[in-house]
Parts: sequence; structure tokens; C-alpha cells
Amino acid sequence: MNDEGDLLQEDTRDEGNETEATRMSKLRRTRKKVTKQHVFSTEVGEMDITNSKDNTGDGTQIPTTPHLSSRMKHIKQEMAKNHLQFVRFEATDLHGVSRSKSIPAQFFQEKVIHGVCMPRGYLELIPNPKDDEVDHIRATCFNSDIVLMPELSTFRVLPWAERTARVICDTFTVTGEPLLTSPRYIAKRQLSQLQDSGFSLLSAFIYDFCIFAVPEIINSKTISFPASTLLNNHDQPFIQELVDGLYHTGANVESFSSSTRPGQMEICFLPEFGISAADNAFTLRTGVKEVARKYNYIASFFIETGFCNSGILSHSLWDVEGKTNMFCSNSGIEELTITGKKWLAGLLKHSAALSCLMAPAVSCRKRYSKESKDIKESVPTTWGYNDNSCAFNIKCHGEKGTRIENKLGSATANPYLVLAATVAAGLDGLQSSDGVLAGPDDSMDFYQAKSSEIPLKLEDALVALEEDQCLRQALGETFIRYFVAMKKYELENEETDAERNKFLEYFI
Repeated sequence: MNDEGDLLQEDTRDEGNETEATRMSKLRRTRKKVTKQHVFSTEVGEMDITNSKDNTGDGTQIPTTPHLSSRMKHIKQEMAKNHLQFVRFEATDLHGVSRSKSIPAQFFQEKVIHGVCMPRGYLELIPNPKDDEVDHIRATCFNSDIVLMPELSTFRVLPWAERTARVICDTFTVTGEPLLTSPRYIAKRQLSQLQDSGFSLLSAFIYDFCIFAVPEIINSKTISFPASTLLNNHDQPFIQELVDGLYHTGANVESFSSSTRPGQMEICFLPEFGISAADNAFTLRTGVKEVARKYNYIASFFIETGFCNSGILSHSLWDVEGKTNMFCSNSGIEELTITGKKWLAGLLKHSAALSCLMAPAVSCRKRYSKESKDIKESVPTTWGYNDNSCAFNIKCHGEKGTRIENKLGSATANPYLVLAATVAAGLDGLQSSDGVLAGPDDSMDFYQAKSSEIPLKLEDALVALEEDQCLRQALGETFIRYFVAMKKYELENEETDAERNKFLEYFI
């Protein structure tokens, strides 16, 4: 296990990778470019989208009728084949919870063109704003409509909802501008900037969640035994329906097992490039709850003892074509490349602010202290090779190649924000001229940098997020102000019992 203080000025080994050097040179040349908000096109199936000017520089326009093509034809065939009656237009709120409107199937094509309207306040989640402002955010914003525009490539028939399909939507203002507080939009923008720098991201989420029979919510006595075959198969119909249902929605499950706490399960997705990893996690967060209800269970990402389940983002950096893992050393040595070390250095540098987005509630942050009774303000940010106790765990074994597990996250965090913030911090590490990390067994000279600490109090994490200029710039000032205002409102208005009820009801 290593603290961020273990840094070295220069790794003198020649990795013999001319392509990597070229990419790093390109990255430095584009460093100034990424300080500006990036022009970004939202994909809507196979539709083309033209750009329109807006005050933010992020031009995205709602698609028009002539651009509906083979994707729409395929969807119509699916709707007829499955006798669909309804289609859900789903979007993520700031918490990562699905907000949706369902429409009769006969109006689907019309709504694909014009979108579905929803009050903006449903997604931005600051209840009852003051008449004038909430932390300098105009209250009138919450009373306006936004438009849900579907990304047709995400259209799926829902196995757990009768004669119903869903499509994941991006959110726009009524004038056609992207909603700057939209977590999915922010994640797409970061992935686009990563692509402009010559890289792509292969990632997958690993989630823990709890399954309760209704009486167990009050007093759970279930015996816990991680990865026990008997517990894995305790209720096969439920888990089989969940895994099979996720597969039919495009979310491929690599494995599942019982976990460390009563009623707790772990589910791992297969890694995918781009936004799909977050889309899969978003699908699970709703799907597991709907399947559980069919069996008279309750699924929760919140543990009865008051701790949140973990939500790990396993990821690796690849070239833009997705052919070469940039974390893997050609020498056969099981350690990160220079590119990987720079990426990890960025994660460590911004870990305090990252933790605010990845453990966004008071209860989520208890896991950082490992249930220790010692009173601390913060804990060191740690990393290591094949060490599951670390905040950033580097795994070099297995067929997936070298990857980093970002273990700061709780399962209640918004997966789009986890993805976006991880990319933003990693990109900053790549663009930085600071020294790179030394490996755990590296005997070369070190220099001491200011070690990073993870605040245990949400209030301190909010301060860290507000003071982190890199993340403010990457995620956007508008988003940061809304997110901080929302969290301060929650801290001022929620008691422990109320928070527990919120997690069991709102986040289940």
C-alpha cells in the first residue's frame, strides 16, 4: 500500500513505445483547448444532429424528421413484435435515480422528433427553492420545462415490465441547448475530450446491493458468507431473472455472488467502451428494484446498519481505436506504464474532490474510516497493486489486462458523475508536468509531494470540490453550483433517521 507522497521526478526507463510518446505530445498541444467547453454532439441512434450556437459553446440541436432512418425502422419492428403498449423516456437526476415519463407506443415516433417535456426541478432536486435564489441559483430555473430527447441506440424492451420499452434520454432546454447540469451530458463531454486527446476508456461498474424480504428491513438476521455457493443459489429465480433481464437490455453481467453483509449481493458487468458502462449501471439501479418487487423483496443500495454499498469503477485507458491498453507495459512487467502512472497521479491529486461526487451522502463516507472508532477528520488516499484495501487498486492479472479500480465510490453515487469525474481527474494527470508515481517496489529516488487526504465529513468534501479548479472547469461551474447547493440543502434539512428512510425508499 502506498500514499500519494511516494512520487518520483522521472522514470528513466525507456518503454520503447513511440506511439505513446506521440500521444503525450498531442495531449500537451491540446491542453489549452480543453480549458474551453467542448463542442459536443449527442448521439440519437443513427440520427445526424446539426450544431446550433448557444451561450456555453456546447451546441447540440434536437434531431429533425429527415434524419430518422434504419434505427427507427428497426424499433418499429421490435414494438410490433413485442406488442408494446408503452415506452418510457428515462433520464438521470443528480442522484443517478431514473426519472421518466411513459407514453403510449402509438405516439413514439412523434415524441422522438419533438421530445417529451418534464419540469426541470425533477432532475435538479432542490426542493422548494426560496423565492429569489438558492445559493445564488435563480429559483425561476426550477419552474421551467426541459425536453427529454431519446438516444435511440438505448431503446430496449424491458423484460421486467409488461409490454413496455425504455429509451435513455439526454436533456435539453426548450431552445435546444443541452442542460448543463445533466450528468450524462457531462460524462459524454469528458469522454469526447478524452477522445480528442487520442484515448478511449474501457470501463465497468461493480456494484454491491442488498436484497431484503420485507420483515428483514426492520431486523435482519440473515447469515453472511461471501461467495458461498449455497447463498449464491439461495433464490435462483430472482437472480436469474435479473441477470437475464439485464442481458436483454444490453447490460452484460460478467459474474454475481453473495457478498460480505446480510442479504448483500455483488454484481460485475463486462467492460465496455464509452458511455455504455454508465448506461449499464443506470439500468441496474432501476432494474434490480423492479425485479425485486415482483418477488416481494426490496432491493437497496443502502445497508441496514447505516453504511452504503460499494460502487467500484474498474477502468483502463486505450488508444482511440480501442486496440492497445495504455496501462499495460510491453516489457511484461506487471506495473503501470508512464501513461498509467500519470493517470493515477491525477486520481490521487483530486481524490478529496472526487470523494464528494462518489460518496455523496453522510452515510456513504463511513466506509472511508473502515468502521474505525478513532475520531479523524480525514484519511490518506492509498493505492497499491492487487490490494483491495486501497482507494485505487491496480490489477495487472487476468485477461482484461492492467486496469485501475476506483474504489472511492458508493453504490448510491451517480454512475455518470463517477465516470465523468474519473476521466477529468485522469486527464489532468496526463496533462500535468508533475512527477509520476513510483511503483511499490521501485527503489529509485523519490521526492515528497503533499499527500492527498479524503475528508470524512461531507461538509469538508464539498469545500474540496468547490476549491478544485480542475473539476470545476471540467464538470462546469453551473453543475458544481447546483450540486453543492443541493448537498448543503440536504445537510441542513435531513436528520439521520430521515436520511435512512430516504435511502431505503428513494434509492431502493
